Amino acid sequence: MSLGRAPHAAVLTAVVAVGALTLSACSGDSNGKSGGGGNTNFVTNTGGISTVAKGERTAPNELSGETLEGKQLDIADLKGKVVVMNVWGSWCPPCRAEAPYFSKVSNETKDKGVEFVGINTRDHNKSPALAFEKDYSITYPSLYDPVGKLIVNGFPRGSLNPQAIPSTIVLDREGKIAARSLKALDDKELHEIIDPLIAEK
Repeated sequence: MSLGRAPHAAVLTAVVAVGALTLSACSGDSNGKSGGGGNTNFVTNTGGISTVAKGERTAPNELSGETLEGKQLDIADLKGKVVVMNVWGSWCPPCRAEAPYFSKVSNETKDKGVEFVGINTRDHNKSPALAFEKDYSITYPSLYDPVGKLIVNGFPRGSLNPQAIPSTIVLDREGKIAARSLKALDDKELHEIIDPLIAEK
């Protein structure tokens, strides 16, 4: 009898694991460390923002695809700019809380060589996501990643990677991962992450 139920139990275990990830997402948990293994040369401060020293940063894997507006976007084409990537979903309350700050700071830093890019996930229909952008005056593009493929495959093992929704990953001008937040951010916190990278030579 137990042999006949084994496949069902395996499927149930997998469903529970996925459910746990879904529950942890959008929680604002800031205690996560890097996924994967290997050496991790980054420091997490008490506010849940992790940074990597300039000489120890790694580049993300390919991060490209179609935006919510149906255009093609490749993050690699933004090399030379500081890139702020925000993982969000229209269904996520912390994402709604931080959206006005992202809109504000994206406008404040654009002339300083900073580009904001969203990664919209788990919106299986574009309409709520497009409405979210309109409601919060989000003018920068968002890659459309409904099943989280970019989130899972876009970051090397052992690097700073997104582990919750919202998450924010910041790339330096060389296109390397310099900082990560696993919580909703306000304008002050965004500037604390971005401004040192703007000043880097």
